[in-house]
Amino acid sequence: MKFDQRVKWHRADDASHAFQGWRVAVIGGTGGIGRALSRLLASRGAHVIVVGQTFRDAGTPGIEFIKADLSLMREAQRVATLLPAETLDLVIFTTGIFAAPERQVTAEGIERDLAVSYLNRLVILRGIAPRLGVERAGDARMKPRVFIVGYPGGGQIGTPDDLNAETSYKAMSAHMNTVAGNEMLVLDAVKRYPQATFFGLNPGLIKTNIRDNFFGKDSLKSRIAETLIGWLSPSADAYAQHIAPLLASRDIEAHSGAMFNRKARAILPSPGLTDTHIRQFMAASEALVSRAGTRIAAP
Repeated sequence: MKFDQRVKWHRADDASHAFQGWRVAVIGGTGGIGRALSRLLASRGAHVIVVGQTFRDAGTPGIEFIKADLSLMREAQRVATLLPAETLDLVIFTTGIFAAPERQVTAEGIERDLAVSYLNRLVILRGIAPRLGVERAGDARMKPRVFIVGYPGGGQIGTPDDLNAETSYKAMSAHMNTVAGNEMLVLDAVKRYPQATFFGLNPGLIKTNIRDNFFGKDSLKSRIAETLIGWLSPSADAYAQHIAPLLASRDIEAHSGAMFNRKARAILPSPGLTDTHIRQFMAASEALVSRAGTRIAAP
């Protein structure tokens, strides 16, 4: 990854109340990075809507819950209709898994990692973006913001010709489609929705349960992997503490489309993500969602 020297931002001396009164949605906020951010932002005065399957923070002040199976496109579409996009200041997409050693398919016929880690984000974003923040009461100097957590800047461009991994399947190759898709989701949204700003986050390795689908939930391999990652990498809570000031920084307002690494330093997008390639990838994504029986909202 190469640094983007055009984007500079500065940490506020005291950001403890930076989110006072903000309305936030965290898609995938029931575990890992999403949960850490949800709890932190709520503790700093935000009202947070968490979307996911297993809610662990009932009774926590400032957090409400929408239960959804985000492996299904019809559920993602339902979430888009339920979210009060008009009043949101900030949306964070964090839901994700790793592809399994053997190809898994959802009830809608989509490779499971692609559905959970990328396509539901596309459906939700397209559903809420036209309405995003149009009635918000927040700082008028800042547009509503969307942060997409993935692994941008790593050089992945995806395979739109076999997006659903039907011709051939390898776990890492399938997962790289989700990595590429999330980076392109940022770059595509910048041009589609100028009334909001969009950013990519690359947290690197963080100790969470995101690798359970690859190693096996509660398996010895999973426990060993997460232990090693825990020794060498920050926790989800530590990452949330570090990245939170970026989410509220006015310095990045003019840099919609910027990507940031684990240390919240701006990085350049992956080479190869040309406008033509992004259009092809988005078209393949839309076609796959449509094939699953869900209509993506028009831009």
